[in-house]
Amino acid sequence: MKFNRQTTLSSEATVTGVGVHSNMIVNLTIGPAPADAGYIFVRTGLDGADREVQATAKAVTSTEFATVIGDQDGPLVSTAEHVLAALRGMGVDNATIEIDGPEVPIMDGSAAAFVAAIDQAGIVEQAARRRFIQVLKPVQVAIGDSFGELRPYAGGFRAEIEIDFANPVIGRQNFAVDLNPESFRREISRARTFGCMNDVARLWSAGFALGASFENSVVFDDTRLLNTEGLRYSDECARHKALDAVGDLALAGLPLRGLYRSVRGGHKLNHAVLTALLADRTAWSVVDAEPVRRRSRSAEVVTGMIGGMVAPAYGPDVS
Repeated sequence: MKFNRQTTLSSEATVTGVGVHSNMIVNLTIGPAPADAGYIFVRTGLDGADREVQATAKAVTSTEFATVIGDQDGPLVSTAEHVLAALRGMGVDNATIEIDGPEVPIMDGSAAAFVAAIDQAGIVEQAARRRFIQVLKPVQVAIGDSFGELRPYAGGFRAEIEIDFANPVIGRQNFAVDLNPESFRREISRARTFGCMNDVARLWSAGFALGASFENSVVFDDTRLLNTEGLRYSDECARHKALDAVGDLALAGLPLRGLYRSVRGGHKLNHAVLTALLADRTAWSVVDAEPVRRRSRSAEVVTGMIGGMVAPAYGPDVS
């Protein structure tokens, strides 16, 4: 289903899990938000009043191993990228994300649990017309041997991701996708975060990956994959980088119309390219969605539904 008006969630849905870096148990609830609100994180469980922060590029306080959102008083929510990717990938424009801990739960290392929560909550159309950020000219950023760019693209939003790891089991992988709710669900949402066993000690000593396990991460040593169940996709690592990019670029505040290309990238590069785009007012414009001809009249349209049943987040493997 294609919307030409903004969308939000029709109800709330909650997921519970541990933070991959903090190892703290966290409850996260996604719910409705007004038109033009975007994505609003509500941090509860603090001393004093709850704190709210709009998830935008300006709210990013760190991109070291995860995307961290905060305000003038400091960081509020870490590892925001997977839930943001699910909301943007599934076509949700406005949502509240209430969380009672410092980090979005890692769940199984992918965005599948958040897609399932969106399915449970349902998506409804709002009165306000959907708007997009249209990329008008290329914007490029290089950081060391990493390169990223956003450039015009007539087909909506497309991601082209290349990774190149010294680890021979991961090696070089390429993945490209034209983003829509179906392609996000089937081709990206189940791709898990990944890492190399020889990096674990270094991450632990730096206070990261304290909650990482074989249940929420794909782990390699120098010669093989260590997860006994294997990969969900043959190029799962590149697909997870695409998932991260969708989440990080959701911080534009509106859906992007353009092509994002990343070579050896990560959260830092994704944020740098988005920041460079938004800083150049000649490189983008805000455009309204084109009218969509409807087959039937309906006041509310719920996605993720097939024959009255919620479509599963875990579809067949795609290799």
